[in-house]
Amino acid sequence: MPTTNASDLRIDTSLYDFVSDELLPGTGFTPGRFWQALHDVVFDLAPQNRVLLQRRDELQRRIDEWVLSLRSQGRSVDPAAQRRFLTEIGYLTPDDADFEIGPSQVDDEIAKIAGPQLVVPVQIPRYSLNAANARWGSLYDALYGTDVLPENDGATKGVGYNPVRGDRVIGHAKNLLDTFVPLEDARYSEAVGFFLSDANGASPLRVRLESGQVTGLKDDAHFVGHGERDGSLSQVLLKHNDLHLELQIDPRHPVGKTDPAGIKDILLESAITTIQDFEDSVAAVDAEDKVDVYRNWLGLMKGELEASFAKSGGEVVRRLNPDRHFLGVGGNPLTLPGRSLMLARNVGLHMYTDAVSTSNGDEIPEGFLDAMVTIVAGSHDLSRNGRFVNSRENSIYIVKPKLHGPEEVAATNELFRRVEEAFGLDQNTVKIGIMDEERRTTVNLKPCIGAAKDRVIFINTGFLDRTGDEIHTAMEAGAVVPKAEIKQAPWLSAYEDWNLDIGLETGFSRRAQIGKGMWAMPDEMSAMMEEKIGHPRAGANTAWVPSPTAATLHAIHYHQEYVFDRQDALRS
Repeated sequence: MPTTNASDLRIDTSLYDFVSDELLPGTGFTPGRFWQALHDVVFDLAPQNRVLLQRRDELQRRIDEWVLSLRSQGRSVDPAAQRRFLTEIGYLTPDDADFEIGPSQVDDEIAKIAGPQLVVPVQIPRYSLNAANARWGSLYDALYGTDVLPENDGATKGVGYNPVRGDRVIGHAKNLLDTFVPLEDARYSEAVGFFLSDANGASPLRVRLESGQVTGLKDDAHFVGHGERDGSLSQVLLKHNDLHLELQIDPRHPVGKTDPAGIKDILLESAITTIQDFEDSVAAVDAEDKVDVYRNWLGLMKGELEASFAKSGGEVVRRLNPDRHFLGVGGNPLTLPGRSLMLARNVGLHMYTDAVSTSNGDEIPEGFLDAMVTIVAGSHDLSRNGRFVNSRENSIYIVKPKLHGPEEVAATNELFRRVEEAFGLDQNTVKIGIMDEERRTTVNLKPCIGAAKDRVIFINTGFLDRTGDEIHTAMEAGAVVPKAEIKQAPWLSAYEDWNLDIGLETGFSRRAQIGKGMWAMPDEMSAMMEEKIGHPRAGANTAWVPSPTAATLHAIHYHQEYVFDRQDALRS
């Protein structure tokens, strides 16, 4: 592959050109500064990266030898003896010191709003844009097109619009409104119109009923804004559990004209945050692939990413949604984000890339390159160079996977500090999401958090990766039970509870996200609605979903349960 030399590094020419021609313009940084910064990071930190990976292998070797020794003696693994052994070899780290995390400038979407989190491969622009735009989702569409509502008694989805199913969707949606934002002594199915009362009244929102009576909301605080068209209400903005709901009113719309109150749809604030993934949902195997990934992340940070595709015989161009504008209570302008807050998931410490190599041909840690490009692309957002704003608190959010223990978290913390220093960013501008998906991180979670306590904004759990590492670590201990039985194993529920307990103990509530893992069956939304309510009930203020539709449906769970009350109860 063609390469370009800079700062004693050999760089794939397509990557070099991308950095020079696309990434850096508008930042005030020169290519020389960028590549010298990467050179310094590589030569100072890459040796430690190798040591950390060797430490993984050494610990695994000693665990294997210990287990095999026990088996050769016909002895089973005793938990107390295992703890002593793991402490002796340094696998377990003391966690006696108490502390609370202290990240500053954290956006409300992470600190103060509980809601779904989408994870999407950033390599595919259409998917990235769909996910970012999933901040708002149609409740009607989500209910109509999935298996949440049964198809019996003529309510099949079919090819075209089925009014029987449509009525079932509308009835179900209005029942949800009755639960979340109820009317005073009435139901939404009785409403025939919405209008505003005098500005000096107890509530500006009034609801006319089919009986001719007029009522309002049971709690006036639920009404936060509206929109008008031709002198009539076209939007009613409500708020519950820190999440917005929008009634869209249009009596001329095919659905709205069948509704007594003219409601054509109900939008839910859905994917509050989105992880744009550089890691295991993408296939970036060479420099050109990495450039595609980086170009899309840059396009998101600048608000310029577009995707064109054929649909219904024509071409559709997808872009990032603009912010949403309303009139607040009292007539003051109210603007809400039109997009999810975006985080980038970089690759883990174990990945190396030939897109950049040293002068003697050694590949560099891919995560070093990811950090450099992710952060510099994010600086466009901090400088307000783009069409939209991602972080209103001037932070850059990076989720780091596959970390094994506090030493690796500390190394990542130092990597981010060095990149901040190289590009003149305030310390801890870059925030870290720690994925609790490796056994050595789980059992040392508190010191892992402590290693980045002023930068950490996220911990989560995930069944597949965490189970994989559990199996890998104990491979020599014997046979593993089937997947269905693993889900019932005591260690798995202990892992989930431990993650939440440590997060609350270290001050995550209303400061950072405690997340839960992905729902891996995107076509089985009815089952998701039955099971995933367990995440907010447990006290997790976010959980992963695979699609915008799943985000809209999962948002219902956060209306059903106010996570921060649950966290307060657990802390007390």
